[in-house]
Amino acid sequence: MSTFLVTLREGAEAALIVAVVLAYLRSLGRLDQARWVWGGAGAAAVAAAASGVVLHLTIGSLDGRAEEIVEGVVALAAVALLTWMIFWMASRTLMLRSHLEGEVTAALGTGGWALAAVGFVAVLREGLETALLLIAAGSGAGGAGQLLGGLGGLAAAAAIGSAVYGGGRRLDLRVFFRVTGVLIILFAAGLVAKGVHEFEEAGLLPALLDPVWDLGFGEPGGSVAGRVASEVFGWTPSPSLLQVLAYWAYLLPVALAFRHRTRGRVTPSAEGVAVEAEASR
Repeated sequence: MSTFLVTLREGAEAALIVAVVLAYLRSLGRLDQARWVWGGAGAAAVAAAASGVVLHLTIGSLDGRAEEIVEGVVALAAVALLTWMIFWMASRTLMLRSHLEGEVTAALGTGGWALAAVGFVAVLREGLETALLLIAAGSGAGGAGQLLGGLGGLAAAAAIGSAVYGGGRRLDLRVFFRVTGVLIILFAAGLVAKGVHEFEEAGLLPALLDPVWDLGFGEPGGSVAGRVASEVFGWTPSPSLLQVLAYWAYLLPVALAFRHRTRGRVTPSAEGVAVEAEASR
């Protein structure tokens, strides 16, 4: 579930960018240049996957205190990245399409490689973010589960991109980005608690009181609900006091800021892309 959520959100952002670029090329009658966009996007996907493998192997080779410290750092770095991501998307959606169309127009006047760079940069950014987030999210999950969740999220993201390009007028991306934004905030709060726990294990932070409570149910290994709650939202039935404080110290202000930022905002919808494409025909 955690890998599904990460790849769905990150993949949807990349798919949305590629779909807007391709729809704009179609509106200009320049779909013959689409191969450059696909080439750049494909090269970025390969580069991001290779970076993820290197990062995974590097962290996997560590053990003991070094592993705990690195996993804690990765978890908190992922939190910073997730927080930046949701607020960046909330602030840029109003101008995203016009910005991309300006880049495509400039690239068309320069050559195919410039157009490939548009797809490469957009997908590489999302791909590198995904690699880091999957490392942070998947340390406690089985390899098969991570693979299935990741592939499922990418498939759903590809379907969203296809719907945007095809002009799906009923696809409301405002709801998608708001709902996934809330889930991402809850996921990030769990990563904060996870990072704190790793630093406690390494002896870098005091637990203050461990555990602050022990509910005796909802163990991550005891049920499907417990595993989902643990992997997606960082649930543990027996947290330390410092974990609880860190969780809420992140969740409350970020959730309130996100609610304020997204209130009344409009995201680029599939309908907008479809209208442009239809008007140019």
